This record gives sequence, C-alpha cells and structure tokens, in this order.
Amino acid sequence: MPELPPTHAALVCVALPGLVISDELGQLTGRGLDGYYRDGRRLLSRCQLRVAGREPLPLQARMTGADSARFVGTLRMSQTARPDPDVVVERTRHADGTERITLRNAAPRALRLPVEVALGTDLAELGTIASGTAGPELPATVHDSGLRWAKADFAACVTSDPPPSDSLASAGLLRWEVELPPGGTAAVELRVRPAGAGPLRAAGHAATSALAPARAAGDDPRVAALLHTAVADLQALLVRDPAHPSDTYLAAGAPWRCGMAPAEALAAARMTLPLGTRLAAGTLRTLARTQLSGPGPQAGMIPGPRRDAGPLLPPSCTGTEATLLFPAVLAEARRWGLPEQETEKLLPTAERCLTWLRTAAGDGPYLPDPQPAGPVRCETQAHACRAAQLGADLLEAYDRPGAMELREWARALRTAFRSDFWMEDHSGGRPAAALAPDRRPLPYLGSHAVHLLDTGLLGSGRPAPGLLDKVQTEHLARLLGGPAMDAGWGLRGLGAKEPGHNPFGHRTGAVRVHETALAVAGLAAADYEKEACGLLRGLLDAAEHFGHRLPEMFAGEQRTAGSAPVPHPAACRPAATAAASVILMLTALAGIRPDAPAGTVTLRPVRSAPLGELGLTGLRVAGAPFAVRISRLGLAMVEEAADGLQLGV
Repeated sequence: MPELPPTHAALVCVALPGLVISDELGQLTGRGLDGYYRDGRRLLSRCQLRVAGREPLPLQARMTGADSARFVGTLRMSQTARPDPDVVVERTRHADGTERITLRNAAPRALRLPVEVALGTDLAELGTIASGTAGPELPATVHDSGLRWAKADFAACVTSDPPPSDSLASAGLLRWEVELPPGGTAAVELRVRPAGAGPLRAAGHAATSALAPARAAGDDPRVAALLHTAVADLQALLVRDPAHPSDTYLAAGAPWRCGMAPAEALAAARMTLPLGTRLAAGTLRTLARTQLSGPGPQAGMIPGPRRDAGPLLPPSCTGTEATLLFPAVLAEARRWGLPEQETEKLLPTAERCLTWLRTAAGDGPYLPDPQPAGPVRCETQAHACRAAQLGADLLEAYDRPGAMELREWARALRTAFRSDFWMEDHSGGRPAAALAPDRRPLPYLGSHAVHLLDTGLLGSGRPAPGLLDKVQTEHLARLLGGPAMDAGWGLRGLGAKEPGHNPFGHRTGAVRVHETALAVAGLAAADYEKEACGLLRGLLDAAEHFGHRLPEMFAGEQRTAGSAPVPHPAACRPAATAAASVILMLTALAGIRPDAPAGTVTLRPVRSAPLGELGLTGLRVAGAPFAVRISRLGLAMVEEAADGLQLGV
C-alpha cells in the first residue's frame, strides 16, 4: 500500500469546499499534496514564483486564519557587501483560490524587475494523489488573462490582475515587468477556479453562521487563542448538504476527510451544542435523509463505513455508532434549546434508531458490533446505554411509546456489564475492551474506556446513570490519570504497558484529542478533578506546540522535561472532533448543564479552577446569548442569559 503524503508540516488553509496545501517554503512545487483544491479535486499543483530569475529566500510561513497563510521572502539585487535585502516578497494565500503576491522595494534606488510565475496541474482527485497515482501535468492553453487546463469533462483556469505582459502556454508561464520606486510596492493577484465557476461560496463564510462566535478570557492567555482557533476551524470545516443547502454539517477533517463521516459529524455537533443548536439540527436532518428503511436487519440504521480498530479487534461499524448517537444528540440538543417543532420533526428518525437498537440487541443485554456476530465492544455498550436512556427521556417528553422498555433494557445492560466486563486484578480491576463472540473478555486497557464516563445529559442538569458502579468508576479514573494512559500531553489510545502498544498507532497508542476531551469532561462530571485537570493541562500544553490548532491525533510518546509532542504524519489538522473538543473541555470546566424545556441551567464548575479565572462569552443556551465567569475559587456566575432562564439547583 502506498504511503500517504505527510501533512504534519504543511500549512493547510480550509474554507470548504476550498482547500490549499503548502509547505513552509511557500512555493507550490507539484510534489506531494501541494496545491489548490475544490470539492476534492486539485485545480493547481504548481505555482513557483521567480523575481529577476531567482526564487525569493524564504523567511517566514505562518497561518493567518483557518483559511489563509502568509509567506515572506527576500531578494538581494545589488552586488555590494551590504547584507540588507533589496526586495521583500509577500504572498498571501487563501482557500477560496486567491493568491496575492506583493513586492516592496527596500533599496535606495528604483528597480525594474521581471516577475514570472510557473503554473501547472494534473487536475487529480485527492484520493489518486494519496495513492500515488495522480498522473503527469496536463498541457496548458492561454485563456483570458491567464492559463487553462482541461481533462475529460473538467477544466480549471488561473487568471491574474493585472493581466500578464506575456503568457507562454508551453512552459506554463505568466510574466510581468514591474517598476518599483524606492519604498514602492506592486501586487499581482492570481485567481484559481474551475473553468466557468464563480467565486467560492464557503459554508463557513455565510452571512449567518451555524456556530456562535464564542470567546474566552482569563488568567491563562492560551485559552483565548485555543478557543478562537477552534471556532475558526469549525467554521472552515462546515459543509452544505448539496440537496438542502440550508443544512450544514462538519466534515471530519482536512485534508483527507473533507466529506460526511456520520459518526464524527454527530460527535462534533454534540460537542458544539454550547455554540447553538443550528449545526446539530442541520447534521441530524442531513443524516435522517440517509436512514435505511426496512425490511431487514439494517432497517433504521444511519449507514457509515467500517473503521479500523487496530490489531486487537476487527473493524467496527461507524454506522452503529452514528445510529446510537442520533437519538442522544437530538435529546441533548433539545436540552440546549433546539425548538420543540424542530425536535418533533426529527423524532420519528430517532424512534427508528431506537427500534433498531432493541431489535439488534434481541433478547440479550448486549449489542454486538458489527452485527450480527461481532465482538461486544465496551464503547458500543456505552453508546447503546446512553442512547436508550436519553432516547427514553425524549420519547416520554412527547408521549411516545417505548420509554419504559428502553429504561428496562438499559438497567439490564448495566447489571450485566458490571459483572461481565469488569476484570478484577491486584490494582482494583479494569473494564475489558470487549467480549469476544465466545464471551471471553479481552483485557487490554485503552481509551475506549473513556466512553463509559460519557453518560449523557438528562433533565435538571442530571447526568444519566453509567455502566460502572461508583467503585469501578473510581478505579477507572485512577487508571486514566496514571502514567500508562496519560502521556503527559493527553490520553493514549492504548496503555503503554499493553501488548502491541505503539506511540504512533492511530488505535494503539497515539493521543487522540477527542477521547482525551471526553475523559476530561467525564472525569470532571464524576468529581475526579485531579485526573481531569492533569489531562486538561497536558492537552493545553500540547496545543501551544501545534499553534493552538490541535490535530486529530499525535504520537503518544511520554512527556519529559524539555520535550514536545511529536506530530502524526497522517493526522487531519484541522479536524472537526479535535476543534469541537475544545468547546467540550471549556464548558465542562464551567459545568454548564442546561435544561431549556424546563427554563433552567445548572452550573457545576470544577472547584479547583485549574486555569484560574475563566470567562466564556458568546455561547448560546435556550436560543439566546449566554456568558459565564468562573472565579479563581471555582465559583460560577452567569453574566448573560436568556430572559426567564433560571439557575438550577
């Protein structure tokens, strides 16, 4: 299998369906993933600038936003011994397909400079680039004020303003003659688009956003930058449902997964409920239209692809996870303020998900994954228990049948799980990762166990009962906070002492940001603040090294004095669940537990206030702006809320 082109050092500008990927030198060379993309197709792979026949000396490359990057270089034109550069070259590159090249004369005399840009493309799909089968560059033709390339039924063009003084299709060159007085500047703007297409209309750039512009302020200045970057990345990853453009959802991540991934889209939408319910509603409606109809064992499922589970278990079915997430996300969106009318319209889809759950589980307490004879996974039972309890809550609120049966099944699942999954040992025990088809427990410890703490939100700010009892929960908290699982930067996917552990294994030892955030929130809710705060601080420290733009995963190597987190070469960055995890962790610190139907919000802040004073503004609860401040003493105060919203007990 060909090795994926590395992404860890790339500058990835995103405004879906637009994307531009550059290395730190700023030149698009046509190698690897370099290029401008739209809807998964590379429009331009090579864009190499020369001034007076030379490439600028690269000095700086940095992201200036989720969708833009800036590159600075210089040139020396004189033959004197003076070390200072004569020309400063700045390139600003945007995911919408524009690039602005600005030249500034820093010399004491006027300069006349030949400027040329060498362009090329293969018009390849991202998947063929990843597999190493992109093919050669295509021949160009002169078109309007630039160049054009065509392949089968698709074409792309690059135009410039001002138009070039010379265009050479055979070499893919555009040329200009630039005259610069001392201190003067000149600029060229390139526009990369599919032939005949207008400007990019990114979903995240709409006049009204599906996500509230939340902000953070407080004693730890890193928190503000982290939240700002997370919200910007979430905006950049928004995608419209083509058939229903008013509905948006989050793509899983760039560059590899810029389309719908049902389980990740629902998980990210759930974590971003503090930014409003519009994204959750759009995601739920989009996936409701994909629900499988009967007859047959898959009737009621939200379809999804298989997901690699590492060498210790067969691949899991993300459709199972998405089907179990759907009723839970709908129930929690209602608690955060999803209007009753919208909830009722989505309720039949949730009911069919819950019917599938009860049918797939049959007479037993467990839900295998994949169906019908796969292993009984720990995390699948956690998802199923949450779906049953929150689903029952939802059905009862709308006088629909089935709530009692779901609660009874969840109780039976809890009883069986506490007996069958808990494996006693000299340290107090641990949950099994799964039960094999012969019901033999698989004993390894991994981040799958954090889902046992993610029980869901019921009315009056109450967490739903979990699959573990109090003593088992305490043992799990100690394990998650211990050195085998906590790498110092976040939670490992597989414990360091487990057979097959690999710090770079995406399911066998890498730190996964989403599961670390679930651990932080779950541990905080269960009052294991020491363990929660240790993981939180580690991830916050790691975020600094990643420019506050967390990847979906990074290597789970043990933190030591003076070390830094090591990137994973194939990780998506930005990633929807990683960005949404920031929202989850910060709102978990504040302990915000809304119940919009009851007109209340309960606050259970982390008492130790690990980040000192923290203020969160621009959130949304019950359809209105919401702001909260946590003092250094761990006390919470609401500073802005919907009219009539009462503080719960």
